[in-house]
Amino acid sequence: MIRYALRCPKDHDFESWFQSAEAYDALRGAGHVSCPVCGATEVEKSLMAPAVRPARSAGEPAKPTLSQPQNDVEAALAELRRQVEANSEYVGVNFVAEARRMHEGEIDQRSIYGEAKPEEARALLEDGVSVAPLPFMPPRKAN
Repeated sequence: MIRYALRCPKDHDFESWFQSAEAYDALRGAGHVSCPVCGATEVEKSLMAPAVRPARSAGEPAKPTLSQPQNDVEAALAELRRQVEANSEYVGVNFVAEARRMHEGEIDQRSIYGEAKPEEARALLEDGVSVAPLPFMPPRKAN
């Protein structure tokens, strides 16, 4: 794997990982490498300092991992997810049906979360069912 620092014509800087230099060239040539900010596909590699790690001294804390929040926003989202998962039931693709059944009094009210297509969520809202999108992927869709 290789990481490249990239820049689009509008001077948006971003990084991305590629299987190899050849993979980057092939993907870029096919127009599959694009700026995450503006969507431009005319991206170029920019200068990047190599990531050289100094030797760790004994007793020095380990560097954060990808699973640890890197800032206050990530920490708040992680806590929100923990609260949602601890206090509600994941019903997956049955979310719309379960929400409707609760709204119509067919089953007892409980906290649920799951998956719904945008048009299904819109229809629930139009019918007076309170729903809101969550800022994280459901468990089965997370990496």
